[in-house]
Amino acid sequence: MVLSRGWSLFLIGVGVWTWVIWPRFAVAIWNDPRSWSTGTVGEGATTGFLWVHALLIAASLAVGTTVGVLGVRGWRAARRRADRPSA
Repeated sequence: MVLSRGWSLFLIGVGVWTWVIWPRFAVAIWNDPRSWSTGTVGEGATTGFLWVHALLIAASLAVGTTVGVLGVRGWRAARRRADRPSA
């Protein structure tokens, strides 16, 4: 499959956006009293609320990383095609 530079840039943007948004969400979940059995942040056992969101965040970061890498590879391939002399 051949990606245009525009689509490659879009995929790179999605990858960057993922890494901007999800870590901030992770901090918010960590600081949420529902994440801890005692209701006090960092004290007591973790709850299902924290684990479900941790899995969601991990999966989203994995997908975002993959999409970003595909975008970078598409951008490089498009640049190589553009640099090639035409016959």
